[in-house]
Amino acid sequence: MEAFFTGLQDVLTKLGASVILPIIIFVLGLILGAKPGRAFRSGVTIGIAFVGINLVIGLMWTSLSDVAQAMVERTGVTLNVVDVGWPSAAAIAFGSSVGTFVIAIALIVNIVMLATRLTKTLNIDVWNYWHFAFVGSLVVVVTGSLWLGILAAAIAAAFMLFLADWTAPGVQDYYQIPGLSIPHGTSAPFALLAIPLNWVIDHIPGLNRLEADPEKVQEKFGVFGEPVILGLVIGFVLGLLGFWNNADIQGSIIRVLTTAINLAAVMLLLPRMVQILMEGLIPISEAARDFMRRRFADREVYIGLDSAILIGHPAAISTALVLVPITVLLAVILPGNRVLPFADLAVIPFVVCMFAPITRGNIIRMIIIGTVVIALGFYVGTAMAPQFTQAAVDANFQMPENASQIISIADGFSWWPLLMMSVASLAGWIGLLLVLVVLGALLFFYLRDPHTWERIAGAPVEEVVPTPAPAK
Repeated sequence: MEAFFTGLQDVLTKLGASVILPIIIFVLGLILGAKPGRAFRSGVTIGIAFVGINLVIGLMWTSLSDVAQAMVERTGVTLNVVDVGWPSAAAIAFGSSVGTFVIAIALIVNIVMLATRLTKTLNIDVWNYWHFAFVGSLVVVVTGSLWLGILAAAIAAAFMLFLADWTAPGVQDYYQIPGLSIPHGTSAPFALLAIPLNWVIDHIPGLNRLEADPEKVQEKFGVFGEPVILGLVIGFVLGLLGFWNNADIQGSIIRVLTTAINLAAVMLLLPRMVQILMEGLIPISEAARDFMRRRFADREVYIGLDSAILIGHPAAISTALVLVPITVLLAVILPGNRVLPFADLAVIPFVVCMFAPITRGNIIRMIIIGTVVIALGFYVGTAMAPQFTQAAVDANFQMPENASQIISIADGFSWWPLLMMSVASLAGWIGLLLVLVVLGALLFFYLRDPHTWERIAGAPVEEVVPTPAPAK
């Protein structure tokens, strides 16, 4: 059985989301009653969209990593914890002892929670189950127990389903994606930090009145407020910060302008790729809705997907691009930080995309919140680096040269894995069971009054008006 799961993990790792998701979508469409041709076309369209999204993110990654490397070289800072990026983190997680079983664990947790009405989310984003294995692998490192790692992965899967349900009303309303939720291990936990930080901004005079959502920016600045022009301007500024060299003016101009046009292309192409993805998802979403209406008239089910469907929004991309130089600056000036940001700078849109429903797309607020979250993330990453590095060694990961330790911004800057690892290290089984009890309490209060959570998550709540009783 272990050999089967190991082989399955290996296949999933090699194929990636662009191949795995179309297969899952096709099978799910057939189960939900969609016509085979429509289900097949849906799956292929979604696969094509993910190929496009990955290509655009690759372009963004190349541009941002080059800028970041140039900026770091200018500062002369030496940091010994290297950011190896989320693909490396995923490979480490899937290659761990917990990773062998994580798909089965997460599917069982999801099915049980759906059957018992503890969640509305059907998480079909199988590729991103690596986030659960990542948590489990850290717990194995600090406790030496595979069973504790498996329990931690199961709790992580359940917690992401809870966060997906909780944030779904706000996400659906702001991003206009009915029937979908985001159980993504990088994006969802950061929403819990954004909520109190947005509350603080609400109570700061002057700052609380600044409106800077993409529509307001475009309305105020006209053509210069359009996403493509914003990308061009931000790319130009980043290029100047990273590449300008008075000794080589011609080379500097070429690199600055190339960075500007590349990031302008990202601002235009990424939303288009997300539109293609949504085109593929609509038939499956409709089939799921019809399926539930036929069999469970009182049930609502969300389709859980990768937060990649959100990052094409101008608010998310603009915020992320501005945060790139801020992230490099923070790495240099924060006392006690040992993390060198590099490979995962392109993952910042995934970190900030869940802020938009909470701030209603206010880019200024998103930048402020993002700055605080990333600053905290540097300390989280510095604290987690030894265990992350040991997990990499246990998974036979090839360490980069000149790196004593490694980390990833994607999950290595997140409070959630650090919390789970720390609780397991301090209290073992008792600690993880206490986390499970707390999660159960959150579910209890959520199920009693979902509208309370909707208000916190940033979605307008439709008040239900009782139907008057018929006159006798």
